[in-house]
Amino acid sequence: MESYKGRCFCGAVEVEVTGKPEAMGFCHCTSCREWSAAPVNSFVLWRPENVKVTKGKENLGVYNRTPKSDRQFCRTCGGHVMTAHPGFNLVDVYAATIPSFGYDPQLHIYYGEKVLALRDGLPKFNDLPKEFGGSGETLPD
Repeated sequence: MESYKGRCFCGAVEVEVTGKPEAMGFCHCTSCREWSAAPVNSFVLWRPENVKVTKGKENLGVYNRTPKSDRQFCRTCGGHVMTAHPGFNLVDVYAATIPSFGYDPQLHIYYGEKVLALRDGLPKFNDLPKEFGGSGETLPD
């Protein structure tokens, strides 16, 4: 089984992901944009059993704006590491923190909240796909 190593901005926290992710894409929701300080957030969703903190677990801070997302960051550099989504049984390990992983986005979520249009031919969900509890409504590219 393949594994990929990643880290926070300063390297005090290291993670390892194994296997294949459940989904990859771009999130345009206000919460992710504000957290990442960017117009769009790149996510890679893994099952929790496939994500392991290999260094600096005691250095991980957690911020909960809502019960849907446990946003985890390095207490030394403030670098964002991952967000656990307990309701979906998934962990978003940010694409930029695992540089050796071949990021291949499949969809856009919360495109209805976008501030930056990306015309890339990928499906653009107004909120979430139906299988994740969303409307399944798509928007034009």
